[in-house]
Amino acid sequence: MLQFYHYPNCSTCRNAQKWLEGRKKTLSATDVTLNPPGKAELKRILGLSGKKVTDLLNKSGEQYRLLNMKEKVKTMTEDQILDLLSKNGRLIKRPLLTDGHKATIGFKEEEFAKTWK
Repeated sequence: MLQFYHYPNCSTCRNAQKWLEGRKKTLSATDVTLNPPGKAELKRILGLSGKKVTDLLNKSGEQYRLLNMKEKVKTMTEDQILDLLSKNGRLIKRPLLTDGHKATIGFKEEEFAKTWK
């Protein structure tokens, strides 16, 4: 089973879900805006994805702009960013997907095809 952190009103999340369900993947879906993953889970997903902490940020989101995150992240540590994301799911790039062994951040069909075949 795949842990699928998403936002139900997000078209990218819906496309990712459709892609996964079309390949018979079983999902445990969590609304990331209502129940964001904890700091330890975010750190684990980050490590499994091989990405950098700033890749977890929803840079096109309203919260990112309102909180002036583009400037703030320049002086924040990874720990501080993870702490902030664990408290504000609207700042998290979505969907987040993990099976406990690998993880993806966002939805790019090529990456999904490679990771979740």
